[in-house]
This record gives sequence, structure tokens and C-alpha cells, in this order.
Amino acid sequence: MKRLLFAAALSALTLPALADEGMWMLTDLKRQNEVAMQELGLLIPADSIYNPEGIALKDAVVHFGGGCTGEVISAEGLVLTNHHCGYGAIQQHSSVEHDYLTDGFWAMNRQEELPCKGLTITFIDRILDVTDYVQQQLKKDPDPQGTNYLSPKYLAQVCERFLKDQNITLGKGGKAELKAFYGGNRHYLFLKTVYNDIRMVGAPPSSIGKFGADTDNWMWPRHTGDFSLFRIYADRDGQPAAYSPDNQPLHVKKHLRISLAGFKEGDFAFVMGFPGRNWRYMIADEVEERMQTTNFMRHHVRDARQRVLMEQMLKDDAVRIHYASKYASSANYWKNAIGMNEGLVRLKVLDTKRAQQEALLERGRQIGDTSYQVAFNRIQAIVKQRRPALYHQQAIQEALVTALDFMRIPNTTSLTTALKNKDKAAIQAASDSLKKAADKYFASIPYPEVEKLVGKEMLRTYARYIPEDQRIGIFKVIDRRFKGDTDAFIDACFKYSIFGSRENFDKFIRKPKLYKLTGDWMVLFKYSITDGLLQTALAMMDANHDYNNAHKIWVKGMMDMRQANGQPIYPDANSTLRLTYGKVASYEPADGTVYDYYTTLDGVMQKEDPTNWEFVVPDKLKQLWKAKDFGRYALPDGRMPVCFIVDTDNTGGNSGSPVFNAKGELIGTGFDRNYEGLTGDIAFRPSSQRAACVDIRYTLFIIEKYAGASHLIDELDIAE
Repeated sequence: MKRLLFAAALSALTLPALADEGMWMLTDLKRQNEVAMQELGLLIPADSIYNPEGIALKDAVVHFGGGCTGEVISAEGLVLTNHHCGYGAIQQHSSVEHDYLTDGFWAMNRQEELPCKGLTITFIDRILDVTDYVQQQLKKDPDPQGTNYLSPKYLAQVCERFLKDQNITLGKGGKAELKAFYGGNRHYLFLKTVYNDIRMVGAPPSSIGKFGADTDNWMWPRHTGDFSLFRIYADRDGQPAAYSPDNQPLHVKKHLRISLAGFKEGDFAFVMGFPGRNWRYMIADEVEERMQTTNFMRHHVRDARQRVLMEQMLKDDAVRIHYASKYASSANYWKNAIGMNEGLVRLKVLDTKRAQQEALLERGRQIGDTSYQVAFNRIQAIVKQRRPALYHQQAIQEALVTALDFMRIPNTTSLTTALKNKDKAAIQAASDSLKKAADKYFASIPYPEVEKLVGKEMLRTYARYIPEDQRIGIFKVIDRRFKGDTDAFIDACFKYSIFGSRENFDKFIRKPKLYKLTGDWMVLFKYSITDGLLQTALAMMDANHDYNNAHKIWVKGMMDMRQANGQPIYPDANSTLRLTYGKVASYEPADGTVYDYYTTLDGVMQKEDPTNWEFVVPDKLKQLWKAKDFGRYALPDGRMPVCFIVDTDNTGGNSGSPVFNAKGELIGTGFDRNYEGLTGDIAFRPSSQRAACVDIRYTLFIIEKYAGASHLIDELDIAE
């Protein structure tokens, strides 16, 4: 008993030093993190954050659209998230006549709130640790030594059995998801409610919501009002329902209280959200592989595509609106890849990883467990074998799949088969189906000249990085028929393919011929891309044999080693609800340089450049600044706060996450990380990693003073 008490005391002593690192499971907070959080400054019990038996802050944190986080800030379903998270919806409603991307949008009453097709907001109702149940099911499996513990299809079946065994019934909009954690060593079940009548309520102009754009992205200091507002609607019974004008704003069971009290250096803060992916359990070889494949291709291929797109977007407003979301999405992880590679080298992360893996291997030797060494050797061998295929796959994915919208041509297999069989009824049915698909396709690429320019640049870029003898099959056609001229091939695609223009398609579909399909340039190009992806996937499948089992053993070893050292554990991010905590903190990016923990509207004016679209400042914002008309949102010295940083452990998917003070009140919205901290997806460095957040006071200032939407302020629960 004395030894146990000593171990517990040692654990408590070691927690605070490590508390900044971790994307913690809410189910572990009470047992694993509460004491450390309170020692750092938390003033509320863990049950106020997550309570499996009652209402807590967790119930106001939502998964926004599947890729971001949002927070409910009013009793009537008003949701706050980032401008860049709502960007697709803002674009969806934008046109040259109503350019909400440029001008912003504010619904001045409920009738003006705009329904967003395809957008969902998801609440997490319950989180259940079902590890024991899953392990029991795996023992009964025909292949108990297989990898079903990671299989989404298998886990979905186990999920259904569990719900039936426990008499759990999913209500309207209900969804259950069973996911693997810690490399498959643990399993959690998430019971959710999904709402799909979501309406746009407010968004600042991009000159506020995207101020600094690509130049400032992933950088600090920041001066962007990266926020937007949406509302959840439900049927008259408060249940999820498809859009209907009869639907009502959802009366939520929990919304957040907002604090205007501000914060200072060193104040405790915590963040809840849905971080997407990170890879903290990689060995050094895997980190090096990531740098030389995924990050390399994202950097160089996207750089080439974005130059072409930006040139065209600056020439034509309609083109700008159409490609705005695609460009922003591409640019985001283009810069991430650059910053991550630079940081991994600068911070010598490979050396850190080698030290970590050697510590585990040494522990295995000390306790006589060879499984860690076997798993490590297997992972090393797999990485070496698969790297060429992964490199090629990433080149195809980045240059020929993600980048080429015109390659999303409709499937022609049914019509080809019908023509081969000379089946008139089947030909008619397939033709009718292809017409509908073609309507959607041509609507999705309204600027073929832009697509053509991108296509030419991407084929040249792909050929630059892939040796001639390894390229996808279409290059043999290009060499033979076009003398190696990739530009001429793209021109031929748009001139002769049935998908090259609406006119070409209409002419073909009136009297479809088999030879037209089998010799169509775009169809052949698409088949070649598909075959290239298949071949690289098969090569990696062969190389990856036993990877999952080896990784599971390796992760289990890391978990055991941390726990033996009295350290808490957390799983890699996988888009499930997590909490991370730390403090408001400045940092030193380089010798002699200190970055403060907050920025003000003064910095926006200092950055202003009317000749650069990234740094244009709206006239009304300048007028408010000159007049110091900040109302109750100003700092004690009269300046207007804009953004701040905290040393929490965030990653992609945390965009839009609520940032709480020690009382559990909302003080900001997370939107980005700093450039020096981009290595955090692989290795966390609390001295250099920061999460950038919009100060809630700036958000409210823009809503009230800039937009004049004081009716939205009236909805909120605000603590002065």
C-alpha cells in the first residue's frame, strides 16, 4: 500500500510539468487530469467539463461539418466557428451580385438566415469505453490474430451488436461510431446526434475573416477575425430534420457563457474540439518518410497549382469566387508541409524520436521482452520497402487527383458495356444516366480555360518528379501521339473529348458510339490515373503486411513505458472529441525575439496595404479604430484586442474550437497554430508550439459595432 501511495504521489508531482502536452480523452479527465489542471489554475471541477451522468461544457461543443469544431453560444442554437470553417458555405451563397466572400453577410432576422446544403452539425451525446467488449468479440472472430480491431466495417458490426446487447436505441438523427485508439489497444463508442438543417447567420468580409490570408497563415502575430456564425434548426419537436421553412431554431440543452474579463500572461486556459490527425507514435524512419513523400509533394505540387489559380482568380471575380474555397484548402496544408519540414530539421525531431525509441527498446531488454525490438525492426523494414510507392502515390494524388477538377468526369462503364452488347434498352438507360451526371459535371467546371492551364502545369510538375520509366500509362500515349508534349495532350483533351465541352458531349450523346468512348482522351487519362493509384496501393499493401500488428505492439510499449514513469497517456488524434489545456503564453521564436501573447487592432492598421488583397482593411473598420469606438470590448488601456495565443496541444480539426478560461467561460475561438509549432503533429514542443485564437471580444465587437447586428449580441450570455 505504501508503494502504491508513493507511486500516486510521484505521478501527481510529475503531471504539471507534462500537462501542456496531450489531446486528452474526456473519459479520463477525472481520473488522470483533474488534479494537474487544478494545480495549473482550473477553478471548476472536471464534472463541469464532462459529466457522463449530466449536462456539462462538453454538450455545447459540436463537430462542425465533419472537419472543424464549433461551439453553441446561445439557447437558440447559435453556433460560433471559424470563418475558414464556414468558407465553403459562404462561397455556396456567393455570386458576383451577392459577393459575401468580399462583403460579408449578416442576417438581420431569422427569415434572412440562409440554409446551407450539405452542412451538418453533430453533438456527442455519450462516450463509452467498450474495450473489454471489443476484445471479447475479437476472441470469437474467425481470424483472432488478424487486424479486425482496426477495420471500420468490422467495428460497425460490433457496434450494432453492442447497441442490441445494451438495449440502446438510436433516435432521429442518431448515429453510433466505434473507433480504435492507441493503435487498436483500446476502443471507444460515440453516440451522436446529427442535425442537417444548418443556416448561415453571419460572416465578416474576407478582409476581416481572412486578413493576412496566405502570408500570415500559420504565423504569429496574427490579426484576423477568423469567425462565422450559423444556427441549428430542428422540427417542432426539437428533432433533427431536413430543411423546411417550418423548422425552428434548436433549443439546446447547453450553451456557453462568454467572458469579457480578458486574461493575462500565464492564465490557465483549456480547449475542447475535434483534432483531426497526428502521429506522435511514429518511429524516426516514419518521420523521415513523411518529410520526403507527403510533405515534399504537398509543398511543390500545390505551389505550382496555386500560382496558376491565383493569377486567374485576380483577373476575374467570378473565377475568384468559384475557386476560393479550393484555393484556401490547398494553400492551408501547402504551407503546413513547408513549415513542418523546416521545423522537424530545426528542432532536430529525428534525434528526439531516436532517443524515444531507444528508451523503449532498452526497457524491453531490461524486462526481457523482445516484442518491442521485433515490432521496431518490422516497421523499419516496411517503411524502407514502401517508400518508392508512397512517393509515387502522393505525386499522383496531389498533381492528378486533388488538383484536376476536370478529371472528375462521369463514369462511362455502363454505357460502354451496353454499346458492346448492342443492347438498345441498356444503351438508352445508360445514356439517360450519363446525361444527368454530365449536367453536374459541366456545372462543376464552369471555367475550362482555367482547368486547361492547371492541367498543363500539373502534368509538367508530375513529370518533373517521376522518372520517365515509372510514370502512369498515359505518358506512353503522350510520347507516341504527341511527341512527349503534355500541353498538346491537354489541348486535345478539351478539344476532342466528349467531356472537353458541353457541345462535344451533346453531339456524342445524341448518337453514342463505342469507338468514341474507348478512344476518348479524357476517359483514357482517367483510367490511367486510376490504374496508377491501384498499382501504388498494391505495392504498399504488399509492403505494409503486418504493419498494423507491429504498430499496435509499439504503441502499447510506449503506453506502458509512460505509465511506468508516472506519466499520463493519450491517443493520437482521430477526429474525436478531446481536451487540451495549458496557459496564455508568449514565446521566443529566435534568439533576441519575443512574441507577445496578444495582438490589437493597431496591428491591423500597421499591416494595411491597399495594393495587396491579403491586407486590405475595410473603411468602416478604420473609422471605428480612429474613433476608438470599441464599446465594452476594449482593453483597459483603450486598445481593441484581436487575437491571442495559448500553449495548448492543437492540430487540424481544432479550427473553431472554444477556448475557455479557468471558470469554464468562453474567451476565444482557436483558428490556427504558429509556424514554429508545426512539428506538433509529430512531436510536441511546449516551448515553441502555440495555438492562435480570435479574442471573443473582437468577435463581439465586429458583430455589434462593425456589422450592426446587436440582435445577435442580445442572444448571448455575457459576463462582464
